[in-house]
Amino acid sequence: MVVPASRYPHGYASVRSFGRTDVHTIVAVSEENLPVTASRYCDEVVRVPPSHDILAYRDALLGIAARPEVRTILPHRPQGPYVLSKFYDTFDRHVDLVVPPLDSLKAVHDRKRLAEIAEDAGVAVPETRLLKDAVDWDADRIVKSRYNLLVDEYVDSFGPGESHIAKPTYHFRAAEVLDTDGIRAEMRHEPIVQEYVDGTDEYVFGALYDHGDPLATFQHRQLREDSYTGGGGVYRETVDVPELAEAGRAILDELEWHGLACIEYIEDAETGEFSLVEINPRTWQSLACATRAGADFPYWYWLQATGRPERIYPEYEVGVGTHYLFGELEHLVSVARKRSSLVDRPSLSRTALDIARSWFETTGFDYLHLDDPLPVVRQALTAGSGAIDRRIE
Repeated sequence: MVVPASRYPHGYASVRSFGRTDVHTIVAVSEENLPVTASRYCDEVVRVPPSHDILAYRDALLGIAARPEVRTILPHRPQGPYVLSKFYDTFDRHVDLVVPPLDSLKAVHDRKRLAEIAEDAGVAVPETRLLKDAVDWDADRIVKSRYNLLVDEYVDSFGPGESHIAKPTYHFRAAEVLDTDGIRAEMRHEPIVQEYVDGTDEYVFGALYDHGDPLATFQHRQLREDSYTGGGGVYRETVDVPELAEAGRAILDELEWHGLACIEYIEDAETGEFSLVEINPRTWQSLACATRAGADFPYWYWLQATGRPERIYPEYEVGVGTHYLFGELEHLVSVARKRSSLVDRPSLSRTALDIARSWFETTGFDYLHLDDPLPVVRQALTAGSGAIDRRIE
């Protein structure tokens, strides 16, 4: 199994999964000092170019895939599903992949198109417009990238090997004037504007599909994100909410999905509906929460790719929580430095106390494991040296 990993903890969750099931892992990384490479469960490390260089990244993965003992590649990096889907026929000569067709991938990468698909499926979604069509929109709103991934397939100004992840999300009150030219320049394309949904909680619905049929699904509630305004879950707890399952399956059924999917929802404080945020067609940052609860998606992907989906038993324990320690520190930094016109900034001292208390109350951690202590040590050393370097500069 090839696991293209990064500094985020889902690569490590996969490596631990395969270590428990005796699947040999080849960890493909652009930096060799990542926490996952220090793990006792990491069998082999291969250096590859950064994934933003699409063609070089593709060629490096193909070189690994051509090895006779390699069976499949697990989509981890944001560019991974795109590379594996666009060049599926080339990879298919060497390995068995479980990835959506390129047309399906385009539909979920394009948040404007995805909103239309969600409406067709009967799933709640914020009103969504292109920035050029929303200049006089008199409502609280957010502005974000139209595409999850910017590549030449979606944006004409990009070359064949170029990609970019446009992450900024801006909050605006109804009366605020938007600097549309500045936003476009930063986003590098025409972004979208969405109606702001005042939510009570954010959720993740994870799934593994086989040509439109669900093999396994999973849910967790995000108790804390990497920013107080929202984002990736850094403290989460597994749940089982029938209405969330219905919303998650409805949109994947509409897409006749194939492969992994992570759908983010926000629970509308006014209506109680689960409103769609986005879909990521790969493993998710908080994967460790799923695997700790028994939803072993990396191994289930392996079973599906190797032709044994009948051995998947899609059950997990509800009420299991996990922390991404450095993500929680990012949350704390956001409280100290970030401002939003729509989300009230919490107390820094209260937030720090809540984080510390939760570490004692919920003792599951993404990187911190007594049977494998080196990854968290390496992360601490790397993060510390990086902070010192930035201070010196």
